[in-house]
Order: sequence, then structure tokens, then C-alpha cells
Amino acid sequence: MPYVPPPHPTGWERAAPEAAGLDPAALAVAARHAAEHETPWSRDLAHAVATDFGEEPPWNEALGPVWPRGGPNGLVLRHGRVVTEWGDTTRCDLTFSVAKSYLSILAGLAFDRGLIRDVHEPVRRTVDDGGFDPPHNNAITWHHLLQQTSEWEGELWGKPDLIDRNRSVGGGQAAAKKGTHRDLQPPGGFWEYNDVRVNRLSLALLRLWRRPLPEVFRELVMEPIGASPDWQWHGYRNSFVEIDGRRMQSVSGGSHWGGGVLIHACDQARIGLLMLRGGEWGGRRILSQEWIERMRVPCSLNPQYGYLWWLNTDRRWLPSAPAGSYFASGAGGNLTWIDPEHDIVAIARWIDPAARDGFARLVMAAIRD
Repeated sequence: MPYVPPPHPTGWERAAPEAAGLDPAALAVAARHAAEHETPWSRDLAHAVATDFGEEPPWNEALGPVWPRGGPNGLVLRHGRVVTEWGDTTRCDLTFSVAKSYLSILAGLAFDRGLIRDVHEPVRRTVDDGGFDPPHNNAITWHHLLQQTSEWEGELWGKPDLIDRNRSVGGGQAAAKKGTHRDLQPPGGFWEYNDVRVNRLSLALLRLWRRPLPEVFRELVMEPIGASPDWQWHGYRNSFVEIDGRRMQSVSGGSHWGGGVLIHACDQARIGLLMLRGGEWGGRRILSQEWIERMRVPCSLNPQYGYLWWLNTDRRWLPSAPAGSYFASGAGGNLTWIDPEHDIVAIARWIDPAARDGFARLVMAAIRD
């Protein structure tokens, strides 16, 4: 059975790089590269949230908690074992849009249990809370929301979807300034990285599960894979709803306006290893292989994107990584890299995004078998 680490706080097994088929000197260069190329983002993340998303007041207002970040840190796994690490890998920091990929896992858990019967079914058939009413939003499916092609129109938690219209993410250039009007296409007709719409997906999943999403994630993912109790997932001060008489917070799919997932590199590595192992952990099925395959199907409008995971289709997202790699990526330099071809998971926190491909190139150069 493939190795998985014992539950926290038992130590994660280390492997000498050469025993894992890696050149130790070359791997040390890769780790040093990640440690020495720190993101240009301020360590005062409150400042980054207010200034680095190109928004003017009041749209840039943080609604959720924000904490200062630490320095660069991370680790590389080969065959499940730690072969190198740098920095403080047990410091919890915000992850920004890495949280989107965790929402995808929650959607998969709902799919596996029949809560989502068909990803191409309109969301309104199971979540009828007014957010998916005609004449435009009623045609939106789970598939659209997960691929960021929903074109959902409206306001959520005081943030209109207009904030992220014309947002340029993933290498494409927007036709106009971010936050300005763009005629909406029918759902499924346009790809746009839009955090208001991702938050709308999070609320839809909350209504589907009828339980706080962090509670579901803890019970069905983090506890089974032996994660620490240190991680947290927050929403906004105004993102509370009542379901079945219980007041619950709808969590955010990132830290654009504060909140999101606060977690350390070691727990992120466990999640990455779960994905690498096809949704199994120590012989126990956590997430279906079918869902992981669905997550990795390229969007026809943006082949570098699947179900809230970045893909390396044609090696365009990270040219030095294998084409089969996929990523959970967050602003400010937060990267989970999964490479099934070489049985590698790498976590790089607070790395300069311009240095990510160099890191991948150096890791690839260390592989000997």
C-alpha cells in the first residue's frame, strides 16, 4: 500500500533524496530557490488585501479577518515522504485562492453522496434561495460555477459581481478595466475569474450540505487524513445565514476580502497527497476517483482550468512541469503542485509567482528515476 503519514502529531517520515530517486544537491538548489525568492507582497496582508486587487474604496474593504503572513516556506514529497523542506512549515497563514480548490473537494464530496445528482443540472433545482432566479441566473449549473463560466449576476455580502468583471487572471488580457461593465454572456459562454461568483458557489454548497462547510471538511477530509487541528476556514462578518434554525457562516473561496483558509504547509501537503493518491488514504476512500478525473477535465474556454484547479494543459501554466501536473494556486505566492507522473507533491508558500517555474525546473532537474 502506498505510504501515507501517520496522524498529527506523529512525525512525518522523511526519506533521503537519493533513496527517493532524487539528486540531493539539485534538490537543495530547488529548495533554496523557493526560500530565496519571496513574493513581493507585503507581510502586512491587510495592506495587500486593500491594495493588490486593483479596487477603489469601498469595494476594497475587507469583510473577513486578515493576519500578517510569515516568510517563504514549503516542502516536497516523493512517494509520500518528505524529501526536503524550508522555512516554518507549521506556521498557519492565509492561502487566498487555494481555498477554491478545497471548495471543489467539498463539491466532489456532495457529488459522491448524491447531493449533487448531475453537475449539468441547474443549481436552482436543489438550491432555491433566490440567487438563481430568472431571467439569467436560472440556467446556471454546478458545472458552470466550478469552471468559473457561470456569468452569475448579482450582489453577495455587499460585493457585486461587477467588481471582478474584466479581471485578468491566468495569462489572458481583459478587454477593459477591472470592475467596469461587460455585457454578460449566457451561462457557460464566458470564462472569468470572479470571486463574488465563487462565494456564491460556497453559499450554494452550504445550503446543499445544511452544515457549515468547515465542519464538513473537517469530518470528511481533514480528520481522516490525520491533519492537525490548527487550520481554520472563515467567511465574512456579514456572511451568516440561518438553516434549519441554526446560524451558520458562509465561508469565502479565498482571501480577496479577508477570510478564507488559514493553514500550514504540512496540512496542505496532506491534502495534496490525498489528491495524488486518487482520493484514497491508507486504503480508505475519501473522494471518488471519478470526481478527481472530472476536476482535471480542461474547460473548453480556458484549457488551463478545470473544476477550481489549475491545469498544465500543453504545459502552458507551468512550462517546466509535466503536462499532467495540476495546481491549487493562491494570490501572493501560494502553490500546491501535484505531479502524478513523478509521484511528487510540492507546497511553496509565499514564493514570488515569477519564480514558480524556476522552482519546477529545478525540482525536475533533481529527478533521477
